[in-house]
Amino acid sequence: MTSTSLSSPAPRTRRGPRWLGSFGVQVTAALVLGVVAGLIARQLGEPGGQPNGLTATLNTIGQSYVSLLKAAVIPLVFLAIVSSIGNLRRVSNAARLAGRTLLWFAITAFIAVSIGIALGVVIQPGSRASHGELAAADPGVTATWWNFLLGLVPANFVGAQVNTHVDVVDGVATATSAVSFNVLQVIVVAAAIGIAALKVGRKAEPFLTFTDSALKIVQRVLWWIIRLAPLGTFALIGNAVATYGWTTIGSLAWFVFAIYLGLAIVLFVVYPIIVRSNGLSIRQYFSGVWPAVQLGFVSRSSIGTLPLTQRVVERNLGVPSGYASFAAPLGATTKMDGCAAIYPAIAAIFVAQFYGIQLNILQYLLIIVVSVVGSAATAGTTGAIVMLTLTLSTLGLPLDGVGLLLAVDAILDMGRTAVNVAGQALVPTIVAKREGILDLELYNAPRSGVPFTDEDEAHATEAGDTDATVDGGEPETGDSGDDARGKVAQPV
Repeated sequence: MTSTSLSSPAPRTRRGPRWLGSFGVQVTAALVLGVVAGLIARQLGEPGGQPNGLTATLNTIGQSYVSLLKAAVIPLVFLAIVSSIGNLRRVSNAARLAGRTLLWFAITAFIAVSIGIALGVVIQPGSRASHGELAAADPGVTATWWNFLLGLVPANFVGAQVNTHVDVVDGVATATSAVSFNVLQVIVVAAAIGIAALKVGRKAEPFLTFTDSALKIVQRVLWWIIRLAPLGTFALIGNAVATYGWTTIGSLAWFVFAIYLGLAIVLFVVYPIIVRSNGLSIRQYFSGVWPAVQLGFVSRSSIGTLPLTQRVVERNLGVPSGYASFAAPLGATTKMDGCAAIYPAIAAIFVAQFYGIQLNILQYLLIIVVSVVGSAATAGTTGAIVMLTLTLSTLGLPLDGVGLLLAVDAILDMGRTAVNVAGQALVPTIVAKREGILDLELYNAPRSGVPFTDEDEAHATEAGDTDATVDGGEPETGDSGDDARGKVAQPV
């Protein structure tokens, strides 16, 4: 009786139309409702010079969602890097594969950032933006390239930094301390531990097994956070409209156009050329990777999409699982053609044009170097602002311009993450093809529409795992064919 009740379709009838449960529909609705709420909040004004109740509520909800994502960054980055390097023990000729993977990461990042620079120079988005809502300010914190390199050296084991601020009120000093993490340092520490585990050999097996299990757990927690994306999107968009106004956002239309044009060129021109030049079918690549691209678009998180990215790389594109389990997590934290190449290039040029600063050839070259080398700073989640801040600081450009660009960041982040995910699946496919280990029969096989059926699907069904229909990437839970199509692979 129990088994029959669990397999009964009755619970599905209480959920309403399938399209209401679509993550893409929920996020799109949140965008529209957020704009409306922001316009209403702006009309309410600021009574007594303080934000009104609606604006304060939107700001609180939006910042809380961002805080949840930030809280997941450090354990995800650490575990993903250690686990991905540890998985190299299952791959023959691992050093060669790792080197080729990093080389192709750099090649595609170089192409993407070059396109971003070209579009920024030609379109001139900063010169077209209105100065009415953002006054010119002195440059913020300025860092040299040497300081950027020194920032890669871990200050302590976990890359933690404690900042203390002292306020003096009526002669009474109050100290407030906050702990932050340098993501680049965390990656360096994790890479060192992963390499050390490989060198230790069999004695490190329990540690690597624990790391793999911990990564699965943290990924599940992250998915719960990602499921709150519609609420977070509603609040962040609403607060942006209330804070900056529709006129300000509208003045960034050329900037948004330049970003999406660059993303489209990389996704639909550069990637197909690379695929075709390596003797692979462009149609098969897109049909294989598209479910992960869709989920990346709506979730706005490469790490949140990681389980599904790894799955399509293995099951649709034919990359051996041993290599895919290394390349996919590494790519989710360090391979960001959208967030770390196109976006910071155009955004840095935008800020320079907005403040009337003329960039020289060395600064353009520095944008390329920072994008190729420093992409790990995006941390695989909604961290393009981190990369932009890093780029502006390295160039000595005003950090104040970042605040204006935040008004449209949620809109841009969808496209950026989709391109990130497509690139994270492309590189291991190309490397596997060039190394002769790609399963061409699987790559060229017709897409059945049910690419995510797990071997333990029956077990997951009997266990009543309701999350299995939306995860699209946890081997332990299993997706049913219908739910995989309904929740993950449907068009955005």
